Amino acid sequence: MGKVVLVTGVARQLGGRFVRRVQRDPGVDRVIAVDAVAPEHDLGDARFVRADIRQSALARILAEHAVDTVVHLDVSGKALGAGGRTTVKETNVIGTMQLLGACQKSPSVRRLVVKSSTSVYGSASRDPAVFTETTPPKSLPSGGFAKDAVEVEGYVRGFARRRPDVAVCVLRFANILGPRPDSPLADYLALPVLPTVFGYDPRLQFVHEDDVVDVLGIAAGEPRRGTLNSGTFNIAGDGVLLLSQCSRRLGKPTVPVPLPAVTWVGSALRTIGMTDFSPEQIRLLTHGRVVSTVQMRETLGFRPEFTTAETFAEYARSHGPGLLPPQAVGRAVDRLAELPLPGGAGPRERGAGAVETTDGAR
Repeated sequence: MGKVVLVTGVARQLGGRFVRRVQRDPGVDRVIAVDAVAPEHDLGDARFVRADIRQSALARILAEHAVDTVVHLDVSGKALGAGGRTTVKETNVIGTMQLLGACQKSPSVRRLVVKSSTSVYGSASRDPAVFTETTPPKSLPSGGFAKDAVEVEGYVRGFARRRPDVAVCVLRFANILGPRPDSPLADYLALPVLPTVFGYDPRLQFVHEDDVVDVLGIAAGEPRRGTLNSGTFNIAGDGVLLLSQCSRRLGKPTVPVPLPAVTWVGSALRTIGMTDFSPEQIRLLTHGRVVSTVQMRETLGFRPEFTTAETFAEYARSHGPGLLPPQAVGRAVDRLAELPLPGGAGPRERGAGAVETTDGAR
């Protein structure tokens, strides 16, 4: 008898893709797909069980199917369908509590994989240049999805103490992008004009949807020789991009907004339903966030196929050109950089920390 894998959050594209992928694993006998909403995409030969993880039915499902591996993907920063922020928080936090409670009572469960986020580190002016998995945040997230992720990880650590016989893997993903992203940041990048925080150009990291599915498969399986897939790992593509580089590669103009007015702009965008411009996202677009992926490579043994820049390029290609041709934006920036500085000085020189890119985008 092969493994029996239960996956939550299968109504989302990412959950559906992982369900189809894990079925190809020769060591997997059955896949139980769980969500409160019936998925619109194909789940292959997986058995779909319509259940709300906030309810107590999970214990019965685990026992009925003798589940030994649980992959918890129903932790998200964006509501599915007409659900609002309250529904998202309840699913993230209360749903995780119910799932862990069911896993704790189930003698068959031997492995737990939880989708988390690098947002647990927060975004603050005093942050280190690079976060490792053991770096404490300078300022804990005060609300939104980031706070949900912090609470979820706290419950997972408690579960790991109570069930030391269960291998627990927490994957902290950077911003997930690709052809079909489903996140508040992707909604922000889809705006025709990008509001930015005046005087700030944050560093961002991305991870491709394909790499997310692949690393979930590694975490859900038996560890390969010389690796360990239990613990907490940052997952991100190599390199970083500045927000200004992202806007130019999309061909979208930016509107710098003074920091005190950003909250008002975010409220206005939420009111008209354009995007969830939450306080945590404002902090990300102010201070940015970069994480170390050394443990991902050396301990987990995973090397992403896509870099941060390649991931963003995939996203840009799938969403078509913006209001302005990216090449024209790059040439305009080049011309501005060559103008003499006030007082008769020569052209502006790029600092040592400037990032060179191709195709005229800097």
